[in-house]
Amino acid sequence: MVFSSLLFVFCFLPIVLLLNKVLPRSWRNYFLLIVSLTFYAIGEEELVLVMISSIIVNYVAGGLINRYRDSDKARYYLGIAIFLNLGVLIYFKYTNFIFDQFAFKIENIHLPIGISFFTFQSISYLIDVYREPTLYQKNPFKLGLYISLFPQLIAGPIVRYADIAKDISSRTESAELFKSGVLRFVTGLAKKLLIANTLALIADTAFYMPAEELPLSMAWLGIICYTLQIYFDFSGYSDMAIGLGRMFGFRFLENFNYPYISKSIQEFWRRWHISLSSWFRDYVYIPLGGNRLGERRTYLNLIGVFLLTGIWHGASWNFIVWGLWHGAFILIEKSSSLPINNAALKSVLSRVYLLFVVMIGWVFFRAEDLSYALEYIKHLVWYSSENTNYYALYYVNAKSILVLILAIIISTPIKRILLRKLDSNTFFVNYKAYILPLYIGVLMMLCTIEMASNSFNPFIYFRF
Repeated sequence: MVFSSLLFVFCFLPIVLLLNKVLPRSWRNYFLLIVSLTFYAIGEEELVLVMISSIIVNYVAGGLINRYRDSDKARYYLGIAIFLNLGVLIYFKYTNFIFDQFAFKIENIHLPIGISFFTFQSISYLIDVYREPTLYQKNPFKLGLYISLFPQLIAGPIVRYADIAKDISSRTESAELFKSGVLRFVTGLAKKLLIANTLALIADTAFYMPAEELPLSMAWLGIICYTLQIYFDFSGYSDMAIGLGRMFGFRFLENFNYPYISKSIQEFWRRWHISLSSWFRDYVYIPLGGNRLGERRTYLNLIGVFLLTGIWHGASWNFIVWGLWHGAFILIEKSSSLPINNAALKSVLSRVYLLFVVMIGWVFFRAEDLSYALEYIKHLVWYSSENTNYYALYYVNAKSILVLILAIIISTPIKRILLRKLDSNTFFVNYKAYILPLYIGVLMMLCTIEMASNSFNPFIYFRF
C-alpha cells in the first residue's frame, strides 16, 4: 500500500487518525507500532518478519552497546550489529546482482520495500548510542516505533532517532500542527499524482523507444520530463511523510530544498535528499577522515561515499556509474572553478552546468542498462535526419505542456516568494481561513480523479 492510493487516503488514514485521536495518550505509541507493522504487512506480507527481526536485533544490540560502553565490547557489539544489518540489506537487495556478475542463475529474491531506509535508520541509532549514552532507548516498543513508523517507511526521509526521540516519548499534538500536516500531505500527493505521474508517461515513452530510433527532440523531452518527474516523485513522497508525521505529532526534518537552482554539484547534494547525503556525511565520510587527512585522502573519501550512494540506490551498474559521475564532478569542483569574473554571467553558466551534469546523470539512473544509457546520451547531442519515425510533439498535449510549465515553476522558490508576498497582503490574510481549505479541496478533488483513473505503478522507483 502506498500513500497515493484510494485505499490509503480514504480508508486506512482516516481510520488510523480517528483511533489515534480517541485513544489515551499512553496507548498511542503501541497503537502506531501495530498500525505501522500492519501497513508494512499489507504490502509485503510475510516479509514483515524482516522488519520485526530488525527491531529485535537492534534493540538487543543497543542494550549491549550501552551496557558495555566503557569497554572494548561496545565496539565489538556495534560492529556485529552493523554487519547483521548490512548483511540483511545485501542479501535482499544485491544477491541477484552479485550472482549475475558470475553468470550464476538463482531464484529471484523479492526486495522488501523501504529496507534501505529502515536499515540506515537502525545503523544510525546504534552508532549514536555508541557515541551518546543518553540516546539509548530502554523501551523496545518505542524503538520498534522509530524503526517501523509508517509515514516515512516507504521512501524516507531517513529519520535519526535523536531528531524524534522527544516526539516518541512525549509528543505534543495541536490543531495548527495537524492543519499544516494536512496541507503538506495534500501538496505532496498532488506533486506525485498530478505532476510526477503525468511527466512519467512522456519520460517512459522516450526511454522505452529503441535507442537507435530515438530522435534528438524526443531524447531531450524525455530526459527533461524525467528530471522533473524524479524530483516531484521523491519530494512528493517526502512532503507526504512530513505531513503525515505532523498529523500524529512528529516533526520530521526537511528533505529537499529546490536542488535544481543549485550552482554546483556540491550545492546540489546539500539540497537533494538531504537526509541521505547528511547520513553519508556523518556516518561514512567523516569517520573515514573527511577532509582532515590531506587532499588525496579527501578525494578517495569522496569517491567512496558517492560510490556507496550509487550502490544504495539500486543493484545495477547504472547506479554505480551514476554515483561515480556525481563524485567525479565533486572532485572537479574542488580542484577548479569557472574562470569568469562577471558575477551574473558566472551565476547563469553555473546553473546551466549543474542542470546539464544532473540530467546526464539521470540518464544512467533511468536507463535499463549501461549500453542503452550511452546510446541515449549520444542521441542527446547527435542529430540524424533518418530518425523521423518518432516526433516529440506527437506525445505532447495541452495537459502535458501545462504540467511541464508548472513543474518548472514549482521546482524553483517562486512559490515560496509568492507566499511571502501573500502573507503581507491584507485580502489574503483576511480570507486565508477560507482560501486554504478551498486550495486543499481542489487539490484533493483533482488527486482523487487521478487516483481513480491512474494505472501508473508507484512502486517502481521506491524499492529502496
